[in-house]
Amino acid sequence: MGASSWPSDEELNGIKKVVSQMAGRGVEEVRVVVSPYRICPLGAHIDHQGGTVAAMTIDKGILLGFIPSGDIQVVLRSAQFKGEVRFRVDETQHPIHMIRENGKIHANDSSTSQEECSWGNYARGAVYALKRREKELVQGIIGYICGSEGLDSSGLSSSAAVGVAYLLAFESANNIRVSPTENIEYDRLIENEYLGLRNGILDQSAILLSSHGCLTCMNCKTKEHRLVHPPKLQKAYKILLAFSGLKHALTNNPGYNHRVAECQEAARILLHASGNHKMEPLLSNVELEAYEAHKCQLESNLAKRAEHYFSENMRVIKGLEAWALGKLEDFGKLITASGLSSIRNYECGSEPLIQLYEIILRAPGIYGTRFSGAGFRGCCVAFVNADRAAEAASFVREEYLKVQPKLASQINPERAVLICEAADCARVI
Repeated sequence: MGASSWPSDEELNGIKKVVSQMAGRGVEEVRVVVSPYRICPLGAHIDHQGGTVAAMTIDKGILLGFIPSGDIQVVLRSAQFKGEVRFRVDETQHPIHMIRENGKIHANDSSTSQEECSWGNYARGAVYALKRREKELVQGIIGYICGSEGLDSSGLSSSAAVGVAYLLAFESANNIRVSPTENIEYDRLIENEYLGLRNGILDQSAILLSSHGCLTCMNCKTKEHRLVHPPKLQKAYKILLAFSGLKHALTNNPGYNHRVAECQEAARILLHASGNHKMEPLLSNVELEAYEAHKCQLESNLAKRAEHYFSENMRVIKGLEAWALGKLEDFGKLITASGLSSIRNYECGSEPLIQLYEIILRAPGIYGTRFSGAGFRGCCVAFVNADRAAEAASFVREEYLKVQPKLASQINPERAVLICEAADCARVI
């Protein structure tokens, strides 16, 4: 693994001190899960269809300090949210989306407001996932969780980073040996079954499999993955995160699940037309030749979703080749084309995000940019020449303030545009 400045010794020591005080035990006993956020330069919105994606982690993310509780109790506090979450690992955890649908309130925590209760759902989800796969949990954890300031709900998959963090903590506390690929499946259970979000495995795959400076290539249909290393003499680059100020909970936004359903409907029509109606309705099950032959049968919206899928898959293939050859300019052009397809074909994003995307393209030293995450809120991610990163960040910050003064004013100016580095995978230290 490569060197990274995150987390700093100061951050680690601060978390260990909090957990030590919570548990009444020595600082040396505290373990810390480092679970980074991910970016997806290429492979937007195709993981849930079994497409191939390219991702990497950045030097920002979730830190979870914990000590095995010595009994079945789980006690958690958060730097971002109020209240204290308490439950037992022997409790039966019911999928939270089913509880919501039945109109019930899930509030076993010591806190009383819905916000204070809900932040503990990922910990419960981790217990749910592990038990769902018959892993024995004999003790809980006493833990304190915090995320990089200002990056929650930013489209960097903070939710998957939190889920992975709790999985690693419970596994460590109970001496359960689990491979990264198994944990990808466990986090999928948290997201899909426990929370009811119809996403794919891109986020957790990137978080669990990445290596410093490499692109993680994941075939979301076969689950096969590989690391694509950059050439030794690759130009120095930085990663820019430019924030829109828009924050909406993904599970509460019907746009995401609706587009997944549209992709599946397009796949169903194409498979039926090509004589493969018995196959699962995923676009990855549609051969490119069948798509070209029968795409005329798709109505406008479905045609756009299918076009995004097949064109994005091709961009991933070309992008991996460009990365391996150190052709950052070509790699960046593909990222920008991905962003444009997300706007025109997948029809995600909003006016502020589209404006931010267009501003970044005018910034000095930019190789390419696109929305991060589902595209309905959060930020844009860009690759930029390392020597011009500060100049580009200043340009984007100033120009976005002109077109979206209200949203921009809600963002800490020092965090409106962040300059980041690539990072490693999630781990316990």
